[in-house]
Amino acid sequence: MIETVWLDNPPVNAVNGGIIETLWNAFEQLDSEVRAVVLRGKGERAFSAGADISGFVGGAADGDRPAGIQPVADLIEQAPVPVVAAIHGYCLGGGLEIALACDFRIAHRDAQLGFPEVNLGLLPGGGGTQRAPRLISPGRARWLVMSGERISAATAEAWGLVEFVVDDLEDGIARYVEPLAKQSPNAIREIKELLRDTRDDRSDEREVQAFAACLNSEDGQEGVAAFLEKRAPNWSGK
Repeated sequence: MIETVWLDNPPVNAVNGGIIETLWNAFEQLDSEVRAVVLRGKGERAFSAGADISGFVGGAADGDRPAGIQPVADLIEQAPVPVVAAIHGYCLGGGLEIALACDFRIAHRDAQLGFPEVNLGLLPGGGGTQRAPRLISPGRARWLVMSGERISAATAEAWGLVEFVVDDLEDGIARYVEPLAKQSPNAIREIKELLRDTRDDRSDEREVQAFAACLNSEDGQEGVAAFLEKRAPNWSGK
């Protein structure tokens, strides 16, 4: 199944302790039946317009958890299933940092993205300076962080900050997320780990190891058998 996690803090879903707690709880307690997660913003105005500066300065809802956006963004990035940000309206600052921790981003044409922290004499502190240059050119990432300006969904797609721009998010989720939920959970885990491990340094050896692990897994054996027998595979997730 596909699980939807809502960022819910009206009117623009500013990231506060409640949203941080929601994300921690969702990703620490993922049901074994979940095959993909979609992050969305409640309401019509925003995915998330950034951190709630007045009431949230990096704290977390649970004292046993590390503070700030970066640790929960790391948790999102390490999820064993695909995580997709479905963006509408404003996606700024800490909201964009949460979106960048996802495997990919779908944006409605009305979306506006950016890092406004510099306008407050600050800088992105939830992974923005680290993840953005790995998705788009370093120069464009520098410009976004240093200028504080917003870019449109179309520009974000052209730059590679979002992968898909759509006229309807529900249709976009059906088009780009639902196919992922039909794949082998074991293969998806291996793919995510491989891509994460080799994000900065190429490793053909690591790829061969991941391929062998998939081939020898229950899902790998089932997938090959199903192909040869011309039937749909029945994944065990192992």
